[in-house]
Amino acid sequence: MNDAPVAAIDCGTNSIRLLITRRDPRTGTLVDLERRLEMVRLGYGVDRTGRFDPQAVERTLDAARRYGDLIAHHGAERIRFVATSATRDASNRDVFIDGIRDILGVTPEVITGDEEAALSFRGAVSTLEGLPGGPCVVVDIGGGSTELVLGTQAPLSRTSLDMGSVRLTERHLRSDPPTAAEISAASADIDELLDRAEQDMPLEEAACLVGVAGTVTTITAVAEGVQEYLPDATHGATLSIDEAVAVCDSLLGMTRQQRSAHRAIHPGRIDVIGAGALIWARILRRMAARAGLAHTRTSEHDILDGLALSLLDEPPPAAPEEPGGASPGPPH
Repeated sequence: MNDAPVAAIDCGTNSIRLLITRRDPRTGTLVDLERRLEMVRLGYGVDRTGRFDPQAVERTLDAARRYGDLIAHHGAERIRFVATSATRDASNRDVFIDGIRDILGVTPEVITGDEEAALSFRGAVSTLEGLPGGPCVVVDIGGGSTELVLGTQAPLSRTSLDMGSVRLTERHLRSDPPTAAEISAASADIDELLDRAEQDMPLEEAACLVGVAGTVTTITAVAEGVQEYLPDATHGATLSIDEAVAVCDSLLGMTRQQRSAHRAIHPGRIDVIGAGALIWARILRRMAARAGLAHTRTSEHDILDGLALSLLDEPPPAAPEEPGGASPGPPH
């Protein structure tokens, strides 16, 4: 079993996140050495222009430099860096990819929505206890896209939808607070995409619903009444769907100033959490109607954990041979 530290980086539309972890050789579980998040809004304007904003790229590269220092500090020699929705959509993605390669020595993988969904599913279900024996739907709401995965120990069906907290805010929810007309237009977009997803994904077979990533964990923190966002307070939490929908509706109707009074909401999410809450509420209502579910679970573990597990599953790199084919001897 490979128990050397590895580093996983997930760069989405709104945030860039780092996990440095190792596997406990006795239990096989992950031991976190670092979990970091920076709100860089890499996807600012991409839905409208199809290009990365230069300042957004520079914010992201600055964060990558700080992450590089942490990776070196912990001695993690293997890194997997994935970029998701915004990078898939940006025509000038090469400037970002080249910058990351120069800083970290790895080439970012611009993964598909299906790959993103599978990694999120593995990270979520591998860390939650007490899930029912039937299939679960895992939902990952990002800034630019939302992934839904139906499965048990492995995905059986998955889809990636072009709706996210940043994308819907820029497209529809421009007022503060959003108007009824804006909410109606955004809801219609969400419902149309969910209708398409249902053509390939039998949501009615779900025995449970698990939400991951910042939108869902933030909504859970608000519902739990925590005064400061603490992952230990939200991981594994169970909410009734009615309770979760009520919190979503409340956040959507608030002004940005009112949202900022909730210390559990990261400042970088203040302007987009309403759109994320609308997406989550539409999914919650649909899962209650289709599968008869009454509760939802929250997982703090997602694509980052899936990435780390994919690295740890690989055999450790072989020691380099000395010239002439001899294996290096022990250090003196």
